[in-house]
Amino acid sequence: MNWLHRGERILLMTDKLRIGVAARSWIVWSSLVAVTVVLFSGCASNMPGASMNSDRETESDEPEARKRARLRLELAVAYFDKGQTTDALDHLKQSITADPGLFEAYNLRGLIYMRLNEMPLAEESFRRALAINTKAASVQHNYGWMLCQQSRFTESTQLFNSALANPAYGERAKTWMAMGLCQMKAGQSAEAESSFVRAYELDAGNPITAYNLAQLLYQRGEFVRAQFYVRRLNNSELANAESLWLGIKVERRMENRDAMAQLSGQLRKRYPQSRENLALERGAFNE
Repeated sequence: MNWLHRGERILLMTDKLRIGVAARSWIVWSSLVAVTVVLFSGCASNMPGASMNSDRETESDEPEARKRARLRLELAVAYFDKGQTTDALDHLKQSITADPGLFEAYNLRGLIYMRLNEMPLAEESFRRALAINTKAASVQHNYGWMLCQQSRFTESTQLFNSALANPAYGERAKTWMAMGLCQMKAGQSAEAESSFVRAYELDAGNPITAYNLAQLLYQRGEFVRAQFYVRRLNNSELANAESLWLGIKVERRMENRDAMAQLSGQLRKRYPQSRENLALERGAFNE
């Protein structure tokens, strides 16, 4: 079973509720469409009419329209989590009608339209969210990821960096990882390695970060460093056919026959029909 089916959430964000969409592999960059949704993180300063001198807003202060909007937004997230996109969008429209000043609603709308491959509508949604809250790091992350998929790398990097510059942002590891994936796609290997290192420092347990960092180091011939990252991954429950195959190739380069044999046995036993095991049987280490 792929690690993402076990509950890992990776790339896109809105705020507080978390949503995951299964990805097939760590190699196929475009398949990494996992979602972390962070809803209701806005504070009073994000709301129309709030001032720096006002007390922190509590639930009793919130207008009825906003309470209705948040309830609809929660329902939209729940349906989005279940893959019921039409129902999610319906509740989201009602949320926006009740209170058009909730930036999280436009952020989720952007994610919905990304899922529907309606990129112009997704972009318009993220722009609306940022017009309401210019410093919403979760929106900057999502918008940056969307632009990255369109190969708009300069704009994407600017948005990722803006998110990372926010000292209150709590999902920095995911943004460093997403930026590394985008830099890989852009052919910027050195920059991607740097981003993955930063991501790994913040979250050493993320398998996408560990795998891609080890892969970059292997490709550059830094086998000792690659071994460090891929061994830790393969010694965890998140190992899969791709990480085992990379580990085999790293150990082969370092002439560690026992380690190579142990990993090969795991690959044959756990993933006998995988393309990685078929490559192992052919001895196709350089494909």
